[in-house]
Amino acid sequence: MELSDQQQAIVDAPLVPLAVIACAGSGKTATAIHRLAAMRRQLGESRGRVALLSFSNVAVDTFRYGYQILAQMLPDGAGRSKVDIDTLDGFITSQILRPHAYRTMGANQAAYLVTGSESFLAGFTCRTANFPIPVTDVRVGFGEDGPFFYYDVFGRQTVLDQNAAAQLINRLGRTGAYTHDLGRYWCYRTLRDQPLVLRALARRYPHILIDESQDIGALHQSILELLIAAGMQVSLIGDPNQGIYEFAGADGRFLSNYHEREGVAAFGLTRNYRSTPTILALANRLSGRDDFPDRPLEAGRNGAYFIGYTDAELPQLIDAFHAEVDHVGLSPINSAILCRANALADQLAGVDDPPGRGLMKAFTEAALLRDKKADFLPAYKAVVRGVVGLLDDPPQGLLAKLSQPGHDLKLRKLKRMLWVFTRNTETGLPSSDLSASGHWHVLLLERIRALLDQIQRDLELAAIDNLGRKLTRTGLSEAPLNAGQDLAAERGQRIRVVTVHQVKGESIDAVLYVATRQHVQAMLDGVDSEQGRIGYVAVTRARNLFWLGVPANMLRALRPLLLAAGLQEAGDAGR
Repeated sequence: MELSDQQQAIVDAPLVPLAVIACAGSGKTATAIHRLAAMRRQLGESRGRVALLSFSNVAVDTFRYGYQILAQMLPDGAGRSKVDIDTLDGFITSQILRPHAYRTMGANQAAYLVTGSESFLAGFTCRTANFPIPVTDVRVGFGEDGPFFYYDVFGRQTVLDQNAAAQLINRLGRTGAYTHDLGRYWCYRTLRDQPLVLRALARRYPHILIDESQDIGALHQSILELLIAAGMQVSLIGDPNQGIYEFAGADGRFLSNYHEREGVAAFGLTRNYRSTPTILALANRLSGRDDFPDRPLEAGRNGAYFIGYTDAELPQLIDAFHAEVDHVGLSPINSAILCRANALADQLAGVDDPPGRGLMKAFTEAALLRDKKADFLPAYKAVVRGVVGLLDDPPQGLLAKLSQPGHDLKLRKLKRMLWVFTRNTETGLPSSDLSASGHWHVLLLERIRALLDQIQRDLELAAIDNLGRKLTRTGLSEAPLNAGQDLAAERGQRIRVVTVHQVKGESIDAVLYVATRQHVQAMLDGVDSEQGRIGYVAVTRARNLFWLGVPANMLRALRPLLLAAGLQEAGDAGR
């Protein structure tokens, strides 16, 4: 799209750190890509590289594709190839953790990620007041005195014995292993303990631009602060009102306050290209912003509505939303039913606890995720868990490497095999429509054996001997795997059911947000709380139609507040 004056001002800004506060749907992606190309043009053939970082692989793929197009228009002396586009975690892993952290960890090999399923982790537990916890449950926070260790109990942060936790983490570190949280911790430690690495990284990347910066958590910030102090110029772009990872210390304040630092230039993006004026007006009331729409007001039944429901009426609510999406002429494929919690999302999608025992449970989970929620990445990861569990003495870190994005050429072929197996119901993971203990189980055994034979032939990774005992039909019934009621598939094409966190960054034609009383009230109270920001994210995903599901027993008390916020009641407005 043609850049606005606000976007162009950011693109053309001098090579200084920027703090860009952008509203939802403001074209942050296009702005970031054009800014990256402009920075490369200004730098020319200078020695340093520029990095554009975000928090999702989807965003990274979009950035890479967009930059490839723009790079073709850069002059020959612009150093167009001196650019790295990655996730923030991917960047620090490739630049700090894998090549350098082993020295700080005291390991004799490169660091590798563990997911919790590795058998050797059974010996790594940390005592608490009531029970031991596995090392994979240890979390790292960052306070005034630096990193500290804690674990989560029903959403409550409980601090561990710091000496005992540090001894456990150091012992795991000496093996070269790390979890996601501990990987960031070791990155921080490496930069602090190896100043040569810190200075070299700041010199190699004099400029980095971070999209979705409201998602920068406490550990990420601590790493960035070291790099900034070493001379790296860091530019941030994002929307603090979409900071919904508070449990990781990502509440948007780093982005909100960044412009107050000396030498940081402040910019804003206030034009919304995504939503209808009615939906944007609702978002403005919730956030206290005054953003303006690029789209004109459109006739018809687009807009923002609320509708009451009871637990017993959830099937009717889902069916009504399907009918409205169809009536308005929107795409079910690009629509979504959103929930705050995974439990409700699974209930609405008809996804129950997967049947089976042991490794069999991984394959039943994968089939249900693929067939009932069209959630292919988690389905693939479940298949990876199952297949790696069936290998005899798999390489260290194989489970994590297959589960995470990466460019390891040796594993590319195996990843491709597992993806094909996950997606193909004809030759791979059988359809969950089949009888679980009968036809589905027989086909699974047959196809798993064929897959493992292919893996052994092509990659020399042998399977265990007792395959049949690992994949028994215990816990499987004669009914199909997907015999549970699918509330989201009552009418035609299935509309996906996911949590709000899973769609952050997306642009969706029609959204139904099934909320509790607490969620509705928090949303109406604004964006000062994480629950309120979650409601704001749900609203701002919608392009054309937003429905808010409100518990019926609270509808009478909440109706005046909902109407005052700019929502209409479904059934009014010409219905």
